[in-house]
Amino acid sequence: MSEPVFFKPACHPTIADLIAWTGAKIWTANTSGESADLTRQVHNVVPLDQGRDGDLVFLDNPKYATSLAKTKATACFLAQRYANQLPSQTIALISPEPYRAIGIVLQKMFPAAVRPGSLFGTTGVAPGAFVHPEARLEEDVTVDPGAIIGPGAEIGSGSVIGPYCVIGPEVRIGRDCSLGAGATLTHALIGDRVIIHPGVKIGQDGFGFAMGPRGHLKMPQIGRVIIQNHVEIGANTTIDRGANRDTVIGEGTKIDNLVQIGHNVIIGRHCVIVSQVGISGSTEIGDFVAIGGQAGLAGHLRIGTGAQIGAQSGVMNDIPAGERWGGSPARPMRAFFRSIAALDRLAVSPASEKTKQEES
Repeated sequence: MSEPVFFKPACHPTIADLIAWTGAKIWTANTSGESADLTRQVHNVVPLDQGRDGDLVFLDNPKYATSLAKTKATACFLAQRYANQLPSQTIALISPEPYRAIGIVLQKMFPAAVRPGSLFGTTGVAPGAFVHPEARLEEDVTVDPGAIIGPGAEIGSGSVIGPYCVIGPEVRIGRDCSLGAGATLTHALIGDRVIIHPGVKIGQDGFGFAMGPRGHLKMPQIGRVIIQNHVEIGANTTIDRGANRDTVIGEGTKIDNLVQIGHNVIIGRHCVIVSQVGISGSTEIGDFVAIGGQAGLAGHLRIGTGAQIGAQSGVMNDIPAGERWGGSPARPMRAFFRSIAALDRLAVSPASEKTKQEES
């Protein structure tokens, strides 16, 4: 059985191209860069320790600096302080942000990996797709087999609807969006250049019940989900529609796989939310907030702009703008570290040692 190559390079840039795209500067172990061959090409991007002639590599984490001397790559993005560790045949491309630089190059070389495309390898509406006659699709929309598009739905040009997606009645999807296989969208307005990965569910009921001794009365959820431009939503994430106002995801926000966002939640612009985070209903999150994996946020909270929440935190109080919180229950990071240190000291105290001796 042959081994497939899923992402083939769309181009083979020269060193001059890499400099033009990223603004990097050349430095080599033996020269100031004037004699470097700017016409040399790179054909692939690989890990630092696997670099060979024709490959491009990068160093962003100092943990891997020991691999610099062994690489045989054509060129390497890295910070100035590590440049003299490279072999003379590898061109050092100096960048203050090597990880961002390699991302720019990857987007140019492998555009097919930037957003999901048609899994059926076609354009237009594929056989086996079901598009309601009252749905409105602009030119250059791709719909894969098995997808269902309901009455009154509107989809902008350049968008790709993956196989077995379900687009509910009156849903709006902007231009150049990508929906992965099996995504479901109802009661939602989606902006331009939004990426929705496979299995995402958007616009279903929020979890709302009037609980009491006679049983739990279901509260109808009559809001919407609004997702602004340039948002990316990871696989199997769920975003509930609002109960009596809209659930909103701000422009440029990036959401990882397996995140749960409850009804009426408002998330600001350019937030980063890592896998398995749960955000309860009516919580409001400011711009540029970062939330670590498996953190849980109670309902009706206010998280200020630029706040950072550590992984596995249990947040039950508002967090002021710019603060870093962690732990469960979550508290300011310094207080969290002090409490951990106090527990560690208690664990090795004379009293604890005596207890261990008695138990043995």
